[in-house]
Amino acid sequence: MNSTIRKLLSGHSDNHILPFFWQHGEDEATLRKYMQVIDEANCKAVCVESRSHPDFCGPKWWTDLDVIMDEARNRGMKVWILDDSHFPTGYANGAVEQASDDLCRQSICANRVELGYEPKEVTLNLGGMIPPPFTPSLIEQYVLPRMPKPRHFDDDTILHVSAFCTDTQASIDLSGYVDNGVLTWTKPKGNWRVWVCGLSRNCGPHRNYINMLKMPSVRLLLDAVYEPHYARYKDDFGKTLAGFFSDEPELGNGHLYDQGNVLGTNQDLPFSDEMPKELEKRLGENWSSMMYLLWENEAGDKEKARVRYAYMDAVTTLVKKDFSYQVGDWCRAHGVEYIGHMVEDAGTHARTAAGLGHYFRGLAGQDMAGIDDIGGQVYPQGEDDDSLDRLGRKRDNEFFHFLLGRLASSAAAIEPLKKGRAMCEIFGNYGWGEGVKLEKYLADHFMVRGVNYYVPHAFSPKAFPDPDCPPHFYAHGHNPQYRHFGALMAYMNRVCTLNSSVQRGVEVGVLYHAEAEWTGRCMLSEKPARVLEEHQIGFDILPVDVFSETEHYHTRFGNPLKVNTQSYKALVVPASQYITAEFAQAAAKLHADGLPVIFIDALPEGICNGDDALLEPLRKCPVIQLTQLVEHLDQLGIGEVKASPSSRYLRVLHGVGETEHYFFVNEANDTYRGVIRVPNKGPCYAYNAWDNRLEALTYEISEDGTSVHVVLEPLKSLIIVFDKAENVSVVNPLPHEGREIEIAGWSRAVCEGSEYPSFSEPKAVTLPDNVALEMPEFSGFVRYTAQFEVESPEGLCLVITDASEGVEVFVNGKSCGIQIAPLNRYDLSKFAKPGLNDLVIEVATTLERQCYPLLDPMRKMMFPAPTAPTGLTGKVKLYYIEEHK
Repeated sequence: MNSTIRKLLSGHSDNHILPFFWQHGEDEATLRKYMQVIDEANCKAVCVESRSHPDFCGPKWWTDLDVIMDEARNRGMKVWILDDSHFPTGYANGAVEQASDDLCRQSICANRVELGYEPKEVTLNLGGMIPPPFTPSLIEQYVLPRMPKPRHFDDDTILHVSAFCTDTQASIDLSGYVDNGVLTWTKPKGNWRVWVCGLSRNCGPHRNYINMLKMPSVRLLLDAVYEPHYARYKDDFGKTLAGFFSDEPELGNGHLYDQGNVLGTNQDLPFSDEMPKELEKRLGENWSSMMYLLWENEAGDKEKARVRYAYMDAVTTLVKKDFSYQVGDWCRAHGVEYIGHMVEDAGTHARTAAGLGHYFRGLAGQDMAGIDDIGGQVYPQGEDDDSLDRLGRKRDNEFFHFLLGRLASSAAAIEPLKKGRAMCEIFGNYGWGEGVKLEKYLADHFMVRGVNYYVPHAFSPKAFPDPDCPPHFYAHGHNPQYRHFGALMAYMNRVCTLNSSVQRGVEVGVLYHAEAEWTGRCMLSEKPARVLEEHQIGFDILPVDVFSETEHYHTRFGNPLKVNTQSYKALVVPASQYITAEFAQAAAKLHADGLPVIFIDALPEGICNGDDALLEPLRKCPVIQLTQLVEHLDQLGIGEVKASPSSRYLRVLHGVGETEHYFFVNEANDTYRGVIRVPNKGPCYAYNAWDNRLEALTYEISEDGTSVHVVLEPLKSLIIVFDKAENVSVVNPLPHEGREIEIAGWSRAVCEGSEYPSFSEPKAVTLPDNVALEMPEFSGFVRYTAQFEVESPEGLCLVITDASEGVEVFVNGKSCGIQIAPLNRYDLSKFAKPGLNDLVIEVATTLERQCYPLLDPMRKMMFPAPTAPTGLTGKVKLYYIEEHK
């Protein structure tokens, strides 16, 4: 029998949870209490968040961290350190404030002057043109007054002056026409504009952050944060102290959290004194004369693509070397690990500004792949929601639902350093309305996409209610769902332990769109990802680097294509105007080897860093419409999971290891009923990860594989394991109906979370019951009591059709367990007795109704007023399972 399943059934799972534990300088007793409640919530690690601490790396910080480390040692827990005093990572605990100018951030920027059509003598004073004027965005108008005044630098430099004619696309190097800062030039006829490119450290609001493109600058972060922790906790490194977490490190150019900031838009761009050498390698010694093409959109596509690719390739290569690997290598040399994530949404994972330019390169030096899901990014049936986000911007729905999780699981699988580990910072800033129901959906959403480590956001020891990015999972005992959250963490640990014991079985590779977006028109990778996800076809996102750095990625060409641990039966290329020479050569070789290389919509128009003749062999590859992709793959025999009827909300992870399993999640609003066929042949059972038991399946084995009859409700998961249950009982799943038994005399009592179990006087009620209609600002526990009488408890089952939210059932004073996702089913055979029985159902609410009136006006604008019901909002049914009649 599968050894991991056997371990789980014995009550043992590995820890995959490391929640944020915020620090504000609380007293020792509070810190020790919180380490206790985190431990008791089935989280055997913490990530200590420093941004809110008043004395990071000062005496109070070390005093507080000593307490946390002591508790962790005693409890067998691990500690991770968020690696800076300010958000995002890169402030280096203030070290840049006093650093020499050359260690500070630098930008390449451009200013342009339109000269009109007629020929004329041009005299242009270039003074003050670098940097160009900066107009704060709406976000910056709110944020900047609350930030320290940025440093001013005196080394602004003009790099190059060019003239460009939009009529003929001719360009002229005007640097020789500049004398003492003044351009004098006789302009010929035509619509000419002058481009003044320069270097400046006076761009943007984050001038006091490290330069990710300069190794000594990044070293400031190591010296200011990492080295002091090593000096104090050297003996704990690699033991209790597990490593460091970088939170959303950024290149930092442009506007704060700008969207749509592709090349060619009005923004400064990252630079350093290491960039000229990189650009000269790619563009030659006259590279500076081409930099205006980073902004000039009317230039020829081919030359524009060449320059923009060279620039972004240089930037992201330096990010990988100077930042990601420098920090990661320091950690590994000191016996710990390096994890974290960048900003991914709104295309930022492949852009500069709040991102690092390239998801895979930006996290290359980390020991886990990382993403985050916060602030309402993913939610049930959010794939097609066209509403605006809390800041009034268009939501990035397809990315959140179809690419975000896959970026992490793909990097974890294809990069040897990651060892199959993908982390998600999760649950944060959804507001107090987020409870365990939504958290269950979010957990399943990312686990079924292959993410297997989680940083829940957050445990805050600040006085309740802390308005900072709720929900908070304990909240000094005020959160009624604390124990239900702990049950969810136990479930996640079990699922992640099982999924981490195998490799993900995938069939298709999808090319990552970063280089295509840098260089021209393109289809984003989430487009084919959505089609594959909605048809249960396993896939990974593959960066171009897997084809050029074959030794690093353990890439083996052929059919199938192999990258590290993964094997692919086909490669899908989203529509792109330009591709790289390395990818063109790889695609041609793969096609010659017999691997289907499928281009969506059209073949590329050109090569962004080489000869367009490399496209010729690709003309033999199929070109299809996105709507034809699944049919085309089916003709190739690709698509191992077949659901009848089909469902675009059915998600699956195929695990291949000691045995094979399929992890299914239904993300629809309604129950899926059908037959799922997989190619495996042989006996199988269901592993119920919530109740930690094996359940029988109804299935038939044929020449094509095994067809399993499935009833899968929303918020539930199904794990089908192809294995024999040796010396382990396999129970029948609780059915949906039976001979009903009357439950008499319902009454209801309430108490707030921190007062549990001191309930109010009970009052008679009928079900369904919505307490919110009577008590619109109540949050806490709602206790329902009743009695029932049976001749025998054998085969007795309780079903609760709906509740808001977490449910715990007691029969005759004994807990029958916690459930958080309706339908809530309980086998009462071991709890009931012949004769009269006492039934208690406790429903734990979110804190939304209690906390909403306490929000400040800004937060009330961001979060809607509560509308969710409270209490036992469905029916409660007691029946005998048919076979026990």
